[in-house]
Amino acid sequence: MTRLTWLLVLCIGLVSSAFAVDDEVAFDDPVLNARYYSLTREIRCPLCLNESIAESKSDVASDLRREVRRMMSEGASDDEIRAALAARYGEFILYNPRLSQKTVALWAGPLLFLVVGAFVFWRILAKRRDQPIEEEPSP
Repeated sequence: MTRLTWLLVLCIGLVSSAFAVDDEVAFDDPVLNARYYSLTREIRCPLCLNESIAESKSDVASDLRREVRRMMSEGASDDEIRAALAARYGEFILYNPRLSQKTVALWAGPLLFLVVGAFVFWRILAKRRDQPIEEEPSP
């Protein structure tokens, strides 16, 4: 074989392994299967930071998928799985963190910025409304 052929075989081998995201067999039950895929999209990969464990190809995400699958097969609810992962990795692992004293600023921040912005906008409009309109001199 020529070097080009070997290079082509190597590239195909590397690319094909990159598409193998979930290395485990899915559940036989379609309801459990849908619940599993929904739950893995809600959990952030601690290594990749911007991908869910369903999308990530890292070993950590693979371990977490296997852990979620194990807990589901043992009968754990979605909330129990989220709580166990949050206890181990922190609230950061959840894309939708629970409301607590630590996350109240995260949940209230956008509403607070909206109220402050609306107040500033209202004040600017009120000041402009109170200013007299200057007429331009005619030529």
